[in-house]
Amino acid sequence: MFYADINAWAVVLAAAASFVFGGVWYGVFAKQWAEVAGLREDQLKSARGPSPKPFVIAFAAQLIMAAVLDGLLLQLAHSGTPMGYLAGAAAGFLVWLGFIVTALAVNYQFQMRPVALTAIDGGHWLGVTLIQGVILGAMGFN
Repeated sequence: MFYADINAWAVVLAAAASFVFGGVWYGVFAKQWAEVAGLREDQLKSARGPSPKPFVIAFAAQLIMAAVLDGLLLQLAHSGTPMGYLAGAAAGFLVWLGFIVTALAVNYQFQMRPVALTAIDGGHWLGVTLIQGVILGAMGFN
């Protein structure tokens, strides 16, 4: 089965590391992100309320992303592609370039969002896919 060889520990570690990266990234760019996203201070304060829902959804999404990326790397390994952290980083970058940042760019342009928002969010997802790719590539499969 396709997912039988996936390294669950690597997936969880990749998801956790990329989740932490997101906290750091948006901590650094919080003010700029809020400004270009058009959010007011009162919206941010209410959004930071006691609800864990956005964080639960974000972590679940990171788990799904890491599992799918691990499955992609597994398929590459079965095709004879040498694995390791560099192959993982390359796969993460290509996933980001081919699917994530292109989708962000299209959606944000049709929503008439500032290019700076695409840059901040796109930078976050680049970091996520690179971190996940490096961890998954380095840890291998079952």
